[in-house]
Amino acid sequence: MTTALEQRRHAYARAMVGQLATPDPALEAAFAAVPREAFMPPGRWVILRTPGEREILPVNDPMHLYPLEPLPELLVELDAAKGINNGSPSLHAHMLHALAVRPGDHVLHLGAGTGYYTALLAELAGPRGRVTAVEYEPQLARQARHNLAPWPTVDITQGDAAAFPTGEIDRLYVNFAVANPPPAWFSRLRPGGVALLPLGTGLGRILRVERLPRGFAAAFLMSCGFITASGPLAGDAAHRARLDAAFAEGTTAEVHSLHLDPAAPREAWFRAPGWALSPEPPG
Repeated sequence: MTTALEQRRHAYARAMVGQLATPDPALEAAFAAVPREAFMPPGRWVILRTPGEREILPVNDPMHLYPLEPLPELLVELDAAKGINNGSPSLHAHMLHALAVRPGDHVLHLGAGTGYYTALLAELAGPRGRVTAVEYEPQLARQARHNLAPWPTVDITQGDAAAFPTGEIDRLYVNFAVANPPPAWFSRLRPGGVALLPLGTGLGRILRVERLPRGFAAAFLMSCGFITASGPLAGDAAHRARLDAAFAEGTTAEVHSLHLDPAAPREAWFRAPGWALSPEPPG
């Protein structure tokens, strides 16, 4: 017998996918299958309603996690000191739809948090697929390892995302903002592989890169705001300033390709050591 909570989760899944431009039955099934409440932090949940507005729920009622409207939905705080929350499912619905995980894919998930979106990726990749999840914060990685026990196709590692991937992958899903992605994130995509990452310095845009028979197609999708990486993934101050200036010009729609030889494109939207984004066609 279906419980009221399960019915609500199924309705929530329909709402998440219903906002997309095209149907995605596999993604709807994944949202319906994964209980979001299983990935919440210990203790009383802290809801982030608006920037700077925190509400401690008197009771951890899972129904709070499945509002049907309005979207975007409520966020739950995972680490107050570091500004980490559990992510917006409505935003991730758009991102996962664009990632287009196929059954049997090997997916690399960087910035796994407590594992909710890792579980969705595992549902999409199916029993023949594999998900390698990486989380930098040790406490969150421990929670994710516990939470993801029901998904045997997931391997969760505590570590630095800049050190991955260690082999070929079909899909890359990054859940933090980077200003200077390493070339290996793209070079280790198999033919037909897709990488999806927030590019920017906190506020930026989702970048989708697909490996074609010749070259890499690239396109910016929706705007986003993610916690920003530190270290090499953030680039130095001069790099970040140049990237901010490129976004400020408002020409992201002109980007059509990524090049791992930054000198290769005659015209570039942005050049960095090891990669460039260009308005030129891929190839």
